[in-house]
Amino acid sequence: MDGNRKLLNLIGLATKAGKTASGEFSTEKAVKTGKAGVVIVSAEASDNTKKMFANMCAYYNVPIYYFGGKEELGHAMGKQFRASLAVTDEGLSKAIMKLMTANGGSEYESD
Repeated sequence: MDGNRKLLNLIGLATKAGKTASGEFSTEKAVKTGKAGVVIVSAEASDNTKKMFANMCAYYNVPIYYFGGKEELGHAMGKQFRASLAVTDEGLSKAIMKLMTANGGSEYESD
């Protein structure tokens, strides 16, 4: 799937540029300190993890998407497994959100 490849490439690009935070603790910190432009949680993440990030992102008004497997996300970042990550660059966040929307990535946005 072309769109997924593009998304994973953007995540990889953001990581190489030092514009991502990954893993539960770092992702949470990025959201709470206002650095996260978008949060991506693996579709394979546990319900508790998804719920925790959904609530946190709603509270801090950060867009959240559920996308990809843990291995897929980790691989894109040059790591093993990643269940969650935050992109901290505004331009890259917007590009990722645009692709997510075009590819039907599931999103929860707060009102």
